[in-house]
Amino acid sequence: MLELAGVTVEIAGVTVLRNVSLHVPPGGRVALIGRNGAGKTTTLRALMGLLPSRAGRVLIDGEDETRLPAHHRPRHGIGYAPEDRRLFGSFTVRENLLLPVQVLRLPAAEQSRRLDLVFALLPELADLAPRKAAGLSGGQGKMVALGRALMAGTRAVLLDEPFQGLAPALALRYAEALNRLHQALPEVAILITESNPELLRSLVERTFVIERGEIAPAD
Repeated sequence: MLELAGVTVEIAGVTVLRNVSLHVPPGGRVALIGRNGAGKTTTLRALMGLLPSRAGRVLIDGEDETRLPAHHRPRHGIGYAPEDRRLFGSFTVRENLLLPVQVLRLPAAEQSRRLDLVFALLPELADLAPRKAAGLSGGQGKMVALGRALMAGTRAVLLDEPFQGLAPALALRYAEALNRLHQALPEVAILITESNPELLRSLVERTFVIERGEIAPAD
């Protein structure tokens, strides 16, 4: 479903990704492992169209989306939870969750259906729904970012370092939520970046390793 084919990305004249190829099939659970600065976030941003590619192609369902703007990705059912969450602090949790589907101008009934699904997968978000995002803890913000990605990601979700900074108990709840997601919606593909591969062993089917902007399968 999602594919990078020989993608090279430069930032401020520095090559950050070099001839990167990666494939996430429909319903696949894929991890991208690497140290800080290895190129994990850049890979996700290239997939989302947030960074231009100097070479190579970004494919969605075999269609070349390389030169199309980032807002085309959610239209394909792709959700993205960045490492820094990017929540609107003055919005409530509910408003942050609904924002992607409102931007997509989905019917109210479909917005409600997706919100109910997110609350079923992440029950704590239902309790947090009326709270302002500015008052959330870092871990709670990560959960909201996951829920927001699921609102748009009916076919795939991209999660950038979701476990970073989480206390062990919250990391366990996050992993449980991902397992519930896979059980409830096995057709949804998941791509997760992480520095510690041990955190993902029970969650993913295939692992890629990125080092200095170059990528290779680890299994």
